[in-house]
Amino acid sequence: MSFINKKSVVFDYVQIIFGSALVALAFNIFLLPSRIAAGGISGVSTILYELFGYNPAIVQWLINIPLIVLGLILAGKEFSSKTIVGTFCVPLVIYLTAGIDLPIHNPLLSSIYGGIVLGIGLGVVYRGNGSTGGTALIAQLLKKYTGISSGFSQLIVDGVVVVTSAFVFNFELALYALMSIYVTSKVIDFVQLQTSPTKLVLIITENEEKVQSIIKNEIDRGLTKVKSTGGFSNDEKTMIFCVVEQAEAVYLKKVLQAAEPSSFVIFLNASEILGLGFSKAKIHQ
Repeated sequence: MSFINKKSVVFDYVQIIFGSALVALAFNIFLLPSRIAAGGISGVSTILYELFGYNPAIVQWLINIPLIVLGLILAGKEFSSKTIVGTFCVPLVIYLTAGIDLPIHNPLLSSIYGGIVLGIGLGVVYRGNGSTGGTALIAQLLKKYTGISSGFSQLIVDGVVVVTSAFVFNFELALYALMSIYVTSKVIDFVQLQTSPTKLVLIITENEEKVQSIIKNEIDRGLTKVKSTGGFSNDEKTMIFCVVEQAEAVYLKKVLQAAEPSSFVIFLNASEILGLGFSKAKIHQ
């Protein structure tokens, strides 16, 4: 591994640890004191803390450990050590900062600012190619074995937690939790790409086979190719366009920068996508 690659890997881990710390602080300062179960394992630990007084950090560790084992078995090489680092860092920082007691118990403020800090933390973790585990892993596995989109699978998992919180706390706090989830998702998008989660990607390239292989094999998406001519050089090129989800766009951006830096790439917001294969379950023939 070259020095540059080593430096990049170290920076990824720094981002994961820093982002995980922000996730934990958002939980301890905003979400837990206001009893906002904003989805995920943190939401589950908030509910169990309210019902039984269980330590949230211990609960998250106990839930995440079997999920890590499950991920290693089912996801294999896709389940990286970076995910393990993020998964353990969040409960650790929650445990170490449990004594923080700021007078912020307004659910509206907590849902907004907790969502912002949580979104920044998760966005930084994702930029480091990591994950905080938890229900994100469950959603990944759900996507892998059902074919539904990652966004919809995450919505299902988080929805179960929020609905449960409506019975444990009250309906109003469940609505605040939904608000926090929405704010978090928007901030994650901003931190990663500064735009919305669904992207139309336009790639103008002279190496269409290489780019096509990256899109098909790396992110498992379809594509369309259009022959085009350079307005300045009059050279014949290929314009490839495809629609990807936010996390896939971030990954595709990094792969193209490394493997095909000469290609001209544009990321555009796609407000609505219709058709089998993206908004609905993919069918592999």
